[in-house]
Amino acid sequence: MRKLLALIAVFGMLTFGASSMVLAQDETEADTTQTEQVSDTAAAEETADVAADEMAATDEAAEEETTDGNIHQVLKQKFIEGGAGFMGVVLLALIFGLALAIERIIYLNLASTNTEKLLEDVEQALENEGVEAAKEICRNTRGPVASIFYQGLSRIDEGIEVVEKSVISYGSVQMGLLEKGLTWISLFIALAPMLGFMGTVIGMIGAFDSIEAAGDISPSLVAGGIKVALITTVSGLIVAMILQVFYNYIVSKIDAIVNNMEDASISLVDIITKYVKK
Repeated sequence: MRKLLALIAVFGMLTFGASSMVLAQDETEADTTQTEQVSDTAAAEETADVAADEMAATDEAAEEETTDGNIHQVLKQKFIEGGAGFMGVVLLALIFGLALAIERIIYLNLASTNTEKLLEDVEQALENEGVEAAKEICRNTRGPVASIFYQGLSRIDEGIEVVEKSVISYGSVQMGLLEKGLTWISLFIALAPMLGFMGTVIGMIGAFDSIEAAGDISPSLVAGGIKVALITTVSGLIVAMILQVFYNYIVSKIDAIVNNMEDASISLVDIITKYVKK
């Protein structure tokens, strides 16, 4: 009887162990399957997000291209509606004015020099090597200040008064060179809105001619002439404002260079006076 109970107990333990192993294996397989499903879902979501981002980027680029194209088309249409004659003249005023302004800006940037360093070099050259060395430094330095220094050093043998007169006279010449072309920029600044106002007057004349020919005041008849008037006026004012900004920048640049010229000229006269008295 005891042997039988022992066999039954051993059989039960073996059966329970096998069942537990099977259940554990099934749970492991279920967990693995669930993990794979989650990974597949995450990968699918990531792929969908990437595709959505690419589509959004493509749509944004297409929208930007469309916007740029629309802006160009609108500008072209407004230019034609404003009248090729007056709008063309206003555009030429902008082109010539900008060309002159850019040329002046480049010239003034090249004319700007470090006056303090130039004064130090000229003073050292005068003390150590003489007038010719100082003149050579001025010849090798660009800008109106160096040219004024050269003129003053060239007349050092004629006395301090002659040097001062030479510096002042040649400073006036350099100032005129700095201001070259400003009158033309001012002309285009004044001319652009005048052309716009002329287009306004002509547009209104055209509107009244249409009213007279039709014998009736209709919004559609008046709208065309008023549109031309407004487009030409706005274009002229925009051109004038753009050129005015460049003009003011150029004037401020010239004022800064002229102030440096005056200060440097006074310092040069002092240096030459000390050199002559030695």
